[in-house]
Amino acid sequence: MTYILFTIAAIVTFLLAVNLSTYADIIEKKSAATGAMIGLLLGAATSLPEITTSITAVTIDNPDLALGNLLGSNLFNVLILALFDLYYRRSRLLRYSTNEHAATAGLGLLMSMVILLSFIISLPYSLWGVGLDSIIIIAFYLVGIRVISQFTSNEVETPVEEANARHQQRIQDTSLNQAILYFALAAIGTILAGSLLTVTGDRIAQISGLGSTFVGSLLIAASTSLPEAVSSFIAIRLRNYSLMMNGILGSNLFNLLILAATDFFFRDGPLLQAGNEAHVYSIIGSMLLIAITLYAILRKKSANSLTYVIPSTLIVLIYLASSYLIYTHSTV
Repeated sequence: MTYILFTIAAIVTFLLAVNLSTYADIIEKKSAATGAMIGLLLGAATSLPEITTSITAVTIDNPDLALGNLLGSNLFNVLILALFDLYYRRSRLLRYSTNEHAATAGLGLLMSMVILLSFIISLPYSLWGVGLDSIIIIAFYLVGIRVISQFTSNEVETPVEEANARHQQRIQDTSLNQAILYFALAAIGTILAGSLLTVTGDRIAQISGLGSTFVGSLLIAASTSLPEAVSSFIAIRLRNYSLMMNGILGSNLFNLLILAATDFFFRDGPLLQAGNEAHVYSIIGSMLLIAITLYAILRKKSANSLTYVIPSTLIVLIYLASSYLIYTHSTV
């Protein structure tokens, strides 16, 4: 029964993600907000399962499940970007990246560095039970988002082909207020599905004997990243490549903010100090993937298809290596 409920929650999350991406695209086209800010909004919305999963995990006293879910989701999100880039290699999705995308990736790298240093140094300082590292991460996020919001969009022109006729009609028929309302309703549904994913995932960790770190980093992380995968696919179908990249990179930022915020709900000391050492491989792997993505964004246009796919291929290989290390160093 546990596995059935977990599967149902994952399917519901999948279906809701389609609506999140669709209405985010409508909001972008009908509002004055920049593509980067809409992408961050989509990233926050598709990270809602991670919010409920992580808070529920620390509530049931399972910090490894919370950390594994968030750090594993960041790994999986970049894998999604790489797989789509490889599949649609003729379109060269990363060619449509902008300075906003580079800044978002750079901020994610900086916030991840704080987490890595916290795992290595084990900072003993806390404020009302919240780790100093979490407070620094929140500060970086707030300042970084403020800076990114000031960027003037320099988006590369997307293909001239229009998205499918049905979506074009939906854009015309849906007002901005309606799009915001439907987006919010889909987000609420995503929160409920995420809670079910956590409780059943915790049970699966106990039944299977794989341990919370591994189950959180791979099984739950992949499930809670379904919204990012679906919203990315929908954005590509709508030929909104910038929204796709903003959604994934923005989701990674928001996951790190969730990690820091979850520390406020964990009452047994700083959250990062309570985690299994296997999480180090998650954060190192995540930093490597973000660094490669940043390189792919900033590099000059690749002359041929072979050199173009090298970064995305490396991302897939590093993800597999990180998953293996997480599995071998996880304990029940």
